[in-house]
Amino acid sequence: MTEETNIFDPKDINNNLVKETLEDVKEALEERGYNSVNQLVGYLISGDPGYISNYKESRQKITKIDRTDIIECLLRYYLNK
Repeated sequence: MTEETNIFDPKDINNNLVKETLEDVKEALEERGYNSVNQLVGYLISGDPGYISNYKESRQKITKIDRTDIIECLLRYYLNK
């Protein structure tokens, strides 16, 4: 057993939540025959959850996360590549 303190960065936890949610929603949209990128972009730009299917609770999952947080995570990921 170690006595070292683990430090967690809340941004890492939030980034993981965003990543997992986007992956789940992408998969569900594609299973229903939608273009996941187009649907997600439509949602992120407009804020209209109607772009996201209710299939597998995708709409509920994605609307729990602030759109600004999603965009921030996407930009951080893209710009760090």
